[in-house]
Amino acid sequence: MRILRYVVPAEWEGATVKAFARGYLELSAHALAGQKFPGGIRVNGQDCHVRQHLRAGDVLALSLPPEGADYPCENLPLAVVYEDEDFLIVDKASGMPVHPSPGHDWDSLLQAVSWHYRRTGQSCAVKPLFRLDKDTSGLLAIAKHRIAAGARTRKTYLAVCEGVLSGSGTVDAPIGLAEGSKILRVCGPGPQSQPAVTHWRALAQAEDHTLLALWLETGRTHQIRAHMAWLGHPLAGDDLYGGGLQLVSRQALHCCSLELECRALGLRREFHSPLPEDLAQAFSWARPWGCLGYRLGRFAALSAILGFAKYPADAHPQTPATFEKGKTS
Repeated sequence: MRILRYVVPAEWEGATVKAFARGYLELSAHALAGQKFPGGIRVNGQDCHVRQHLRAGDVLALSLPPEGADYPCENLPLAVVYEDEDFLIVDKASGMPVHPSPGHDWDSLLQAVSWHYRRTGQSCAVKPLFRLDKDTSGLLAIAKHRIAAGARTRKTYLAVCEGVLSGSGTVDAPIGLAEGSKILRVCGPGPQSQPAVTHWRALAQAEDHTLLALWLETGRTHQIRAHMAWLGHPLAGDDLYGGGLQLVSRQALHCCSLELECRALGLRREFHSPLPEDLAQAFSWARPWGCLGYRLGRFAALSAILGFAKYPADAHPQTPATFEKGKTS
């Protein structure tokens, strides 16, 4: 059984185990509750209660028993970007749902992950940290146990919308289900609407389309798709929200950069995925931007630091050339 150990720093003298775990280690309530088994939480080698007070220099130990896969296995293609004992990062192809569902009982990403774990002799949970729509491509993080499932993520998306946009902006409009629909989302106040905020920046324009980089403050279903449609600029290929299918047969949306941070595991890493080939072929003028996920990821980090405030005028790129030279305009 794997054991995680932490030395209590002086500034946490007198804190309870619960306060230290929730505050310093940033464990979720669910993760902490899952440790309440014999030997799950120990201080200086002794079982303890979460209300026990800690002293500086105490050693808090959390035991991680093996967790079995939650989904049936299916031998499906899986593009692994990174893997360690806590996380699996994959580059999801468009057309593959994340979860099994009616009509997609045997072709989901999580079933492919279960197969990967079985094939590599791993006994661990399958806990996606967020979702991507079936026809959205890009990076997805999967935790292997309950503590890893509390990791923070920051994502950057590339999208191609219809019409010409320039500069940057923020869409702050609640999203809820359209009346009588189980799929379509609409923007505006309503009994089921939830707050939703999307930040976007135009990167390039051509052929009456615009390539955008987008960051989310919230994570509502279809958020980018619904917000862009509400702006009057639906994503290309997104016929559910009014986008045309002339150039591409699925919504032009790709998660190109992922920042992953888990204090309890001492991990902070960034991952990147280039613009997939179907979008690069449909929008060849966007191809020069397709490998810039790293620098876009840095802007996502800046967004988090600024509390998702609007970027300073001198902190965004205007052309691929200035990006490549590390300059701003």
